[in-house]
Amino acid sequence: MNTQKVGYVRVSSLDQNPDRQLENLKLDRVFIDKASGRDTVRTQLTEMLAYVREGDTIVVHSMDRLARNLLDLRTIVQDLTRRGVRVEFVKEALTFTGDDSPMSHLLLSVMGAVAEFERELIRERQREGIAMAKKRGAYKGRRKALNKVQIEELSRRIDAGESKANLIQEFGITRQTLYRYLGGNRAGVVSGTE
Repeated sequence: MNTQKVGYVRVSSLDQNPDRQLENLKLDRVFIDKASGRDTVRTQLTEMLAYVREGDTIVVHSMDRLARNLLDLRTIVQDLTRRGVRVEFVKEALTFTGDDSPMSHLLLSVMGAVAEFERELIRERQREGIAMAKKRGAYKGRRKALNKVQIEELSRRIDAGESKANLIQEFGITRQTLYRYLGGNRAGVVSGTE
Protein backbone atom coordinates (compact mmCIF):
# COMPACT_ATOMS: atom_id res chain seq x y z
CA MET A 1 0.00 0.00 0.00
CA ASN A 2 1.36 3.39 -1.03
CA THR A 3 0.65 5.76 1.85
CA GLN A 4 0.88 9.52 1.69
CA LYS A 5 1.60 12.36 4.06
CA VAL A 6 -1.03 15.03 3.41
CA GLY A 7 -0.99 18.57 4.78
CA TYR A 8 -4.00 20.67 5.65
CA VAL A 9 -3.69 24.44 6.00
CA ARG A 10 -6.40 26.97 6.83
CA VAL A 11 -5.96 30.72 6.88
CA SER A 12 -8.81 33.03 7.84
CA SER A 13 -8.04 35.89 5.50
CA LEU A 14 -6.45 36.43 2.13
CA ASP A 15 -3.53 38.38 3.61
CA GLN A 16 -2.38 35.57 5.91
CA ASN A 17 0.53 33.50 4.67
CA PRO A 18 -0.42 29.81 4.39
CA ASP A 19 3.19 28.73 3.77
CA ARG A 20 4.37 29.27 7.34
CA GLN A 21 2.00 26.69 8.86
CA LEU A 22 3.72 23.58 7.48
CA GLU A 23 7.02 24.95 6.24
CA ASN A 24 10.01 22.58 6.14
CA LEU A 25 7.78 19.50 6.25
CA LYS A 26 7.98 16.95 3.43
CA LEU A 27 4.42 16.35 2.28
CA ASP A 28 3.00 14.54 -0.75
CA ARG A 29 0.08 16.93 -1.12
CA VAL A 30 -1.25 20.03 0.67
CA PHE A 31 -4.84 21.25 0.81
CA ILE A 32 -5.23 24.97 1.59
CA ASP A 33 -8.47 26.63 2.65
CA LYS A 34 -8.72 30.41 2.77
CA ALA A 35 -11.85 30.51 4.87
CA SER A 36 -13.19 30.92 8.35
CA GLY A 37 -13.09 27.85 10.55
CA ARG A 38 -16.58 28.61 11.84
CA ASP A 39 -17.94 25.44 10.28
CA THR A 40 -16.60 22.35 8.58
CA VAL A 41 -18.07 23.13 5.16
CA ARG A 42 -14.82 24.17 3.50
CA THR A 43 -13.92 23.20 -0.06
CA GLN A 44 -10.37 22.00 0.54
CA LEU A 45 -11.24 20.25 3.82
CA THR A 46 -13.99 18.33 2.02
CA GLU A 47 -11.61 17.43 -0.81
CA MET A 48 -8.92 16.32 1.63
CA LEU A 49 -11.34 14.15 3.61
CA ALA A 50 -12.40 12.44 0.37
CA TYR A 51 -8.78 12.12 -0.84
CA VAL A 52 -7.08 10.42 2.11
CA ARG A 53 -7.01 6.63 2.39
CA GLU A 54 -6.22 4.08 5.05
CA GLY A 55 -2.57 4.35 6.07
CA ASP A 56 -2.26 8.03 5.11
CA THR A 57 -1.24 10.71 7.59
CA ILE A 58 -2.79 14.17 7.78
CA VAL A 59 -0.52 16.87 9.18
CA VAL A 60 -2.09 20.08 10.53
CA HIS A 61 -0.24 22.99 12.15
CA SER A 62 -2.60 23.18 15.14
CA MET A 63 -6.01 22.01 16.29
CA ASP A 64 -7.64 25.38 15.68
CA ARG A 65 -6.66 25.23 12.00
CA LEU A 66 -8.70 22.03 11.57
CA ALA A 67 -11.77 23.05 13.60
CA ARG A 68 -12.91 26.04 15.66
CA ASN A 69 -14.96 24.12 18.21
CA LEU A 70 -14.44 20.97 20.22
CA LEU A 71 -17.35 19.04 18.74
CA ASP A 72 -16.15 19.50 15.15
CA LEU A 73 -12.55 18.73 16.13
CA ARG A 74 -13.45 15.48 17.87
CA THR A 75 -15.80 14.43 15.05
CA ILE A 76 -13.23 15.00 12.30
CA VAL A 77 -10.38 13.28 14.19
CA GLN A 78 -12.54 10.30 15.19
CA ASP A 79 -13.93 9.86 11.66
CA LEU A 80 -10.42 9.92 10.20
CA THR A 81 -8.88 7.54 12.72
CA ARG A 82 -11.79 5.08 12.27
CA ARG A 83 -10.85 5.03 8.57
CA GLY A 84 -7.24 4.20 9.46
CA VAL A 85 -5.89 7.72 8.81
CA ARG A 86 -3.38 9.19 11.28
CA VAL A 87 -3.82 12.81 12.33
CA GLU A 88 -0.79 14.82 13.52
CA PHE A 89 -0.94 18.27 15.11
CA VAL A 90 2.48 19.94 14.88
CA LYS A 91 2.07 22.73 17.45
CA GLU A 92 0.53 20.49 20.12
CA ALA A 93 2.92 17.60 19.26
CA LEU A 94 0.01 15.14 19.28
CA THR A 95 -0.73 12.23 16.95
CA PHE A 96 -3.98 10.28 16.81
CA THR A 97 -4.15 6.85 15.22
CA GLY A 98 -7.37 5.23 16.39
CA ASP A 99 -5.45 3.04 18.82
CA ASP A 100 -5.13 5.97 21.17
CA SER A 101 -5.07 5.67 24.91
CA PRO A 102 -7.70 7.26 27.14
CA MET A 103 -5.04 9.90 27.92
CA SER A 104 -4.85 10.85 24.22
CA HIS A 105 -8.62 11.26 24.06
CA LEU A 106 -8.48 13.40 27.19
CA LEU A 107 -5.70 15.59 25.71
CA LEU A 108 -7.67 16.08 22.50
CA SER A 109 -10.74 17.14 24.48
CA VAL A 110 -8.89 19.37 26.95
CA MET A 111 -6.68 21.12 24.40
CA GLY A 112 -9.58 21.55 21.99
CA ALA A 113 -11.73 23.00 24.79
CA VAL A 114 -8.94 25.41 25.85
CA ALA A 115 -8.56 26.66 22.25
CA GLU A 116 -12.33 27.15 21.98
CA PHE A 117 -12.36 29.01 25.33
CA GLU A 118 -9.52 31.32 24.19
CA ARG A 119 -11.42 32.22 21.02
CA GLU A 120 -14.54 33.02 23.07
CA LEU A 121 -12.51 35.27 25.40
CA ILE A 122 -11.07 37.14 22.43
CA ARG A 123 -14.57 37.62 20.99
CA GLU A 124 -15.88 38.83 24.35
CA ARG A 125 -13.04 41.36 24.73
CA GLN A 126 -13.66 42.56 21.18
CA ARG A 127 -17.39 43.08 21.89
CA GLU A 128 -16.55 44.97 25.11
CA GLY A 129 -14.05 47.17 23.29
CA ILE A 130 -16.56 48.00 20.56
CA ALA A 131 -19.24 48.82 23.14
CA MET A 132 -16.84 51.18 24.98
CA ALA A 133 -15.79 52.84 21.71
CA LYS A 134 -19.45 53.33 20.73
CA LYS A 135 -20.12 55.06 24.08
CA ARG A 136 -17.24 57.44 23.39
CA GLY A 137 -18.51 57.98 19.84
CA ALA A 138 -15.26 56.61 18.43
CA TYR A 139 -16.77 53.54 16.73
CA LYS A 140 -18.71 54.02 13.53
CA GLY A 141 -18.81 50.40 12.39
CA ARG A 142 -17.27 48.89 9.32
CA ARG A 143 -16.95 51.15 6.27
CA LYS A 144 -19.32 50.16 3.47
CA ALA A 145 -17.60 48.39 0.59
CA LEU A 146 -19.67 50.19 -2.06
CA ASN A 147 -21.44 53.54 -2.27
CA LYS A 148 -25.01 54.01 -3.55
CA VAL A 149 -23.91 54.74 -7.14
CA GLN A 150 -21.73 51.62 -7.24
CA ILE A 151 -24.56 49.48 -5.84
CA GLU A 152 -26.96 50.73 -8.53
CA GLU A 153 -24.34 50.11 -11.24
CA LEU A 154 -23.64 46.61 -9.91
CA SER A 155 -27.35 45.75 -9.88
CA ARG A 156 -27.87 47.16 -13.40
CA ARG A 157 -24.91 45.23 -14.82
CA ILE A 158 -26.00 41.95 -13.24
CA ASP A 159 -29.51 42.45 -14.65
CA ALA A 160 -27.85 43.02 -18.03
CA GLY A 161 -26.25 39.56 -17.74
CA GLU A 162 -22.66 40.38 -16.84
CA SER A 163 -20.64 37.73 -15.03
CA LYS A 164 -20.87 37.97 -11.23
CA ALA A 165 -17.32 36.64 -10.92
CA ASN A 166 -15.97 39.43 -13.14
CA LEU A 167 -17.96 42.09 -11.27
CA ILE A 168 -16.76 40.77 -7.91
CA GLN A 169 -13.17 41.12 -9.09
CA GLU A 170 -13.74 44.53 -10.68
CA PHE A 171 -15.46 46.00 -7.60
CA GLY A 172 -13.03 44.31 -5.20
CA ILE A 173 -15.76 42.64 -3.10
CA THR A 174 -16.50 39.12 -1.97
CA ARG A 175 -19.33 36.92 -3.23
CA GLN A 176 -21.04 37.27 0.16
CA THR A 177 -20.89 41.08 -0.09
CA LEU A 178 -22.35 40.94 -3.60
CA TYR A 179 -25.35 38.93 -2.43
CA ARG A 180 -25.87 41.12 0.64
CA TYR A 181 -26.04 44.19 -1.61
CA LEU A 182 -28.41 42.52 -4.05
CA GLY A 183 -30.68 41.23 -1.28
CA GLY A 184 -33.26 38.50 -1.80
CA ASN A 185 -33.94 39.15 -5.50
CA ARG A 186 -31.62 39.78 -8.43
CA ALA A 187 -32.65 43.38 -9.02
CA GLY A 188 -33.32 44.39 -5.43
CA VAL A 189 -30.82 46.40 -3.49
CA VAL A 190 -30.50 46.30 0.28
CA SER A 191 -29.85 49.86 1.32
CA GLY A 192 -27.58 50.70 4.19
CA THR A 193 -26.16 47.19 4.63
CA GLU A 194 -23.03 45.63 3.33
